[in-house]
Amino acid sequence: MTPEEFLERYETGEKDFTQADLSQLDLRQFDLSDVDLAGANLSQANLSGMALGSTNLSRANLSQANLQAANLSGCILTGANLNQANLQEADLSWANLMGANLSQANLLQANLNMAIIIRARLRGATMPDGSVSK
Repeated sequence: MTPEEFLERYETGEKDFTQADLSQLDLRQFDLSDVDLAGANLSQANLSGMALGSTNLSRANLSQANLQAANLSGCILTGANLNQANLQEADLSWANLMGANLSQANLLQANLNMAIIIRARLRGATMPDGSVSK
């Protein structure tokens, strides 16, 4: 999907972008709260500083995405691919990360309070305290 196509659909009030290809887009100008992005391709997308708390990102591909300082509190990220994503200073409190791939993700200073991380893959991830997960 081109940025123009996304903008056109978004501006008409569309909230269902399941399976959409939004890779490499800078989406910071959009309010994606309450948007359904389940299974969407957001690899290398720029979502830094965004409020995504009510967004459904289950099974989404967020590999190498920039989510620095994003508010993902309560976000549904079950089975999401966050491999090599930048989550530095992100708020992941109460987020559901069950089965998510966080391998080599940057979680430095991220808030993981009450996050569900059951069966999540963390190999090589930089943890909030600066340690690297093995």
